[in-house]
Amino acid sequence: YCPSGSIMRRPIASALGLAGVLVAAAAAAAWVATSPRTVSAEVAAAVAEPGDPEAGKNVFYIAGCESCHMSPGQKDPLRLGGGMELKTPFGSFFPPNISSDLRDGIGGWTSADFANALMAGVSPRGEHLYPAFPYPSYRHMSIKDVRDLFAFLHTTPRVSGRAPPNALKFPFSIRRAVGFWKLLYLPQIDHPIAVDPTDGEALGRYLVSGPGHCAECHSPRDVFGGIIASRRLTGGPLPDGKGKAPNITAEGLKDWSEDDVETALSTGFTPSGDVLGSAMTAVVRSLKQVPEPDLAAIARYLKSYRPGGAP
Repeated sequence: YCPSGSIMRRPIASALGLAGVLVAAAAAAAWVATSPRTVSAEVAAAVAEPGDPEAGKNVFYIAGCESCHMSPGQKDPLRLGGGMELKTPFGSFFPPNISSDLRDGIGGWTSADFANALMAGVSPRGEHLYPAFPYPSYRHMSIKDVRDLFAFLHTTPRVSGRAPPNALKFPFSIRRAVGFWKLLYLPQIDHPIAVDPTDGEALGRYLVSGPGHCAECHSPRDVFGGIIASRRLTGGPLPDGKGKAPNITAEGLKDWSEDDVETALSTGFTPSGDVLGSAMTAVVRSLKQVPEPDLAAIARYLKSYRPGGAP
């Protein structure tokens, strides 16, 4: 004798058990897929070789490190205590201290720690870094530039104190979710270039796409914050939502000469006599320190770039 419905309950129980196993397996797979991936052992070893601080100073200014990491309330671009608020639609980010301070800055970091941050978006604690830090572009940097920049940052003054924690809206406050973002927008680069290109056109592409990270502000983004590749460099809203970064492709700069572009980057003055403002004020302040051949290469590349082209 079987109680009424007992025969039905067994398949249902089995189905529920199978569903639980599938859910657990999917969760485990998602956890593994979104785990932070660090640079390869070969890259870590290459970055560990001694860097050139003087060359790293040039990388520092091309990358505009001080525009986000300079301590608020002072004018020394080499006092890199962080803490400047960056307002975005996702909440407020506070860039960290990257001075040579051993406790609060990166003075105690290894070269591998530094490479993981710049090239993989992974912190020394093994956590995902938010892409408000432009590692999606910095990961294109050459091994030489990474180790030279690390060497230069160790020459900067030690600044004590840490930046406030980020203040992000839910669900963006879930750091592990950055792993899903990376799956969508950050394919792994297992073999970065060793040194910067020397050809003028290739150098311009490298500087714009890598350390210069121009696309991070000058491109539109989708609902998840990823750059829309087909419209790269065609302009986009500034991170704080106030104003728009202009189109800097060949079309957007069609009325500018290469010399006009280079002059604007190094002085802030446009061909019409206007002055670049907003976030470009800090960019120009940095680019004034950059050698003329690098600025000329950037100008040449931007004047030739068409939307949808290779980064």
